[in-house]
This record gives sequence, structure tokens and C-alpha cells, in this order.
Amino acid sequence: MENTQLSFKDRVVVVTGAGGSLGRCYALSFAERGAKVVVNDLGGTAKGSGESSSAADAVVAEIKANGGEAVANYDSVENGEAIIKTAIEAFGRVDVLVNNAGILRDSSFKKMTNEDWDLIHKVHVDGAFNLTKAAWPHMLEQQYGRIINTSSAAGLYGNFGQANYGAAKLGLLGLTNTLAIEGQKHNVFTNAIAPAAASRMTEALFPEAVIKGMKPELIAPLVVSLCAETSQENGSIFEVGAGWIGKLRWQRSAGVSFNPQEELTAEAVAERWADICDFTEYDTPANAMESSAPMMRNLGIKM
Repeated sequence: MENTQLSFKDRVVVVTGAGGSLGRCYALSFAERGAKVVVNDLGGTAKGSGESSSAADAVVAEIKANGGEAVANYDSVENGEAIIKTAIEAFGRVDVLVNNAGILRDSSFKKMTNEDWDLIHKVHVDGAFNLTKAAWPHMLEQQYGRIINTSSAAGLYGNFGQANYGAAKLGLLGLTNTLAIEGQKHNVFTNAIAPAAASRMTEALFPEAVIKGMKPELIAPLVVSLCAETSQENGSIFEVGAGWIGKLRWQRSAGVSFNPQEELTAEAVAERWADICDFTEYDTPANAMESSAPMMRNLGIKM
């Protein structure tokens, strides 16, 4: 069963929301390459209600039928410690964490309730935090780990009716960036993906022809590649779907320098607005220090 090109032999992989669609494809792909997999799925609806063990059990059975090793976990991602505990008790370690579980509570901002907002953040942001917080000490101790957080185009660009979802998904990118910095010296790398794939959460958003082409199987290869021992990618975000993969970066205009020793007025800013927003020349800051460089130069400070 094991694919030896990118092998995960003796590695333990935890995938949340692994009872269907993307999560199922991730779990199967890792298992095919020799990983021991914790298949987590609460078994609830796309809106976060209800629970069932059948989804996770079915994926575990599928992995075992193909000669792989897997165990099921039915906890909510709000109880991340219990999910990681399953990995430790069953297999003795955790090497890869794919924070995939998610729900939707779409509504125009005018109609959005506090519950709509809070529940999305509990599942997406708090869920990723809880899982990663529980896995982090194990990864640091063994000096190895790979973490994937799931962002979204809704977070990167915004989308009508998804203020809650978009805010949570961009928040996960902020979490990814900091984990990448703190984990790098320990060989713990964290990246994010913004996948476009057919699932129970997206089937109502796209025409049937598009849904057929947006197979979740086309997302899994990127996730597996990023989590391989040979991958040195860290702190990056990738958009992926329909057989296309692209890496994103921040791009910033050259900007305008005003004299910090003189009064700056709103009128002066308005007068230079076209120059402030001109991308004829630009830079691509990759971290907070690079981001602050032009401000420091404007103060006469060399970096």
C-alpha cells in the first residue's frame, strides 16, 4: 500500500473534519503513503449542528481495507486536546496536523447574529488553536512537525454574506504566520491553503459543471507535499483548486514619504493619493521587519 516517493512511514497524521470531501481525501492520501492517521469528525451538519460517528468510522474502515492504519475520533475541534490525546494513545506521537474542519453560517452582515459570528470563530479559529496548542509541545520536543491551516478566498478577498467566515479565515493566516516564525528553529513548519473544492459546504455556491471539475482529490497532493519531511516551505499561503496551484504574497506600493518633522495634514495626504496608490514600483515585505523598513528609513534609521 505504501507509496515510497513521498513516504510518511512511521509518521502520525491528525486530520480534522476527515469524514468526507477534503478531509477524507487527505486522510486517504496520507494513509496510502504509510502514515498512521487519526480521522477526526464530529459528524455534524454543515452549519454545525448534530453529531455522528458514522462519517469517521467509514473513512477508518476504508483505510484499513486498503491495508493502512487509522483510528477514529469524534470530538469537536473545540476539544482539541482530546483529539491529540487520541493520536498519542494510539500511536505514541503526532507529526502532522491538518486543521480542516469547518462549518458555514452565511448571512448578510445586517442579518448576522452573535451566534453566527461566535460559532464560526469557535470552530475555525478556536478549533485550530486548540488542536495546535495540544500538538505543539509534542512537535517541539521531537523537533519535527508539519501543520496546515485552512484559509479561504473569502478571507483573502471577502465575500458577500461571509463576514464571519472571512474574518475567521484571514485570522487563521495570522496564526499561520506567527506559528511559522516560532516553530522554524524546531523544524516545525506551518503553512496555509485556500482551497476551492466541491463539498457539502460549497455545492450550493457553484454550477454543476464547476462542481464536477473542483474535485477534492485535486487539493490533497498539495497538502501531502507541504507536509513531507523534505518540504522546507514555511509561513506560506497557497490558493488551490481544479488542478491549479498558486502561491500568494503581500505586494505594497512604493508609497510616499512625508517629512516626519513637519505637520502632516489630511489635505496633504489627499493631494498625494494617486502616488500613494501607485503600484508602478512595489515591494513584497515578507515579515514585520521588512514591513517597517520604509518607515524606519523615513526616520533616518538604517536597518
